[in-house]
Amino acid sequence: MAPFRMIAVVICLFYWTASGHCEEPAFDTARIEALTGLKGSYQEAEDVFKVTSPRSDLPVKVDQVAMPPFMGFTSWAAFTPGKQEPLMVMGDLVLLEDEVNPVMSVALGEGLQVTALHNHFFYDVPKVYFMHIGGEGSLEQLASAVGKAMAKVKAIREAQKEHANGFEGPGRPDKNAISSQPLEAVFEAKSTAKDGMCKFVWGRKVKMECGCEAGKEMGVNTWAAFGGTDESAVVCGDFAVLESELQPVLKSLRGSGINIVAIHHHMVGESPRTLFLHYWGRGKAADLAKALKAAKNVQDRQP
Repeated sequence: MAPFRMIAVVICLFYWTASGHCEEPAFDTARIEALTGLKGSYQEAEDVFKVTSPRSDLPVKVDQVAMPPFMGFTSWAAFTPGKQEPLMVMGDLVLLEDEVNPVMSVALGEGLQVTALHNHFFYDVPKVYFMHIGGEGSLEQLASAVGKAMAKVKAIREAQKEHANGFEGPGRPDKNAISSQPLEAVFEAKSTAKDGMCKFVWGRKVKMECGCEAGKEMGVNTWAAFGGTDESAVVCGDFAVLESELQPVLKSLRGSGINIVAIHHHMVGESPRTLFLHYWGRGKAADLAKALKAAKNVQDRQP
């Protein structure tokens, strides 16, 4: 009877495997662990291999309650077979404010998409942000990109145990005396001036779910507000971008040294789908304007 039982087991295993039920993924999970520098686990039901990096180096408190990594402070990246490329990755990186933009630059430079940047908590000390990533590509490219992003976090904290209290850059201005005309020449647009500051606003239109049209005055706009002085200025604002425009605009802004401080939606049910990225920069007013103009040109060139 033993040989017959063995044959039956082999037949069952054949049909189990042929029907797509397999205890091991088709991709090399050991290679993913080696490239990311992280241990992972495989979830057979969804064919996903997920690596994690608990931020145990951060003594975070939320509302004065100590929060271990298990309570939502664990970076992760999940890999699954792709459709147009061998693999797809999605993930969420837990970052302090001084880690966000250096890590974003690494992620974008290595071919990952940055799809959101926001907070998950109120009254968290130190302040923690969450950067969502994604992409499709080869195992080597995606896992290597995640590994380099994670390594950048480690390098920043090894170089500076305490998190920074501000962005690097020229001295902070103590008055507002911006010359608007040179900036208007850069943007080829008129500004609104007030108390030594100036602002530029460009609108676009969407149709809301109710059928109403919303545009510039309803908040569907890209804007830039300049304060400080011509030699020591600050700029803040928003880019209203279509999903196809987000990655090119992010790459342009980061390439020019502009800091990204949020990526999220402002509306629901609008068409076309519009996202908003918020930014902050310090430097000479003309240089900041040129950086923003370059990003706007990139946005305008997108299909």
